[in-house]
Amino acid sequence: QLQLAESGGGLVQPGGSLRLSCAASGYTLDHYTVAWFRQATGNKREGLSCISTWDGVTYYENSVKGRSTISLDKAKNTVYLQINSLKPEDTAVYYCAASEQTSSWYTGVRDYEYDTWGQGTQVTVTS
Repeated sequence: QLQLAESGGGLVQPGGSLRLSCAASGYTLDHYTVAWFRQATGNKREGLSCISTWDGVTYYENSVKGRSTISLDKAKNTVYLQINSLKPEDTAVYYCAASEQTSSWYTGVRDYEYDTWGQGTQVTVTS
């Protein structure tokens, strides 16, 4: 059974950066889509970015496009999300999720498409 574990969250000042990690165990991430989501208190869960572990195709939602990078380290079976220029509104619990469906053309990051989830890591952006 595939399991995911996020890490790398914490307290950061506005304008700072974080690299979140999503470590997979149980299966090798050789043919999955892995995505990052976040959920702020009182808000719906929001999709941010996804990557095909098969061919490396990536997708970013507008909220993080241009200031984030999703990547895969196959040797470590880990997907990363680097977010730069952090803002207070980026404060949320960040989750990674995986789906066995891959695509060469993503049109969005939708939570109902993913069936394996991590436990989340808190990111707080404050001065």
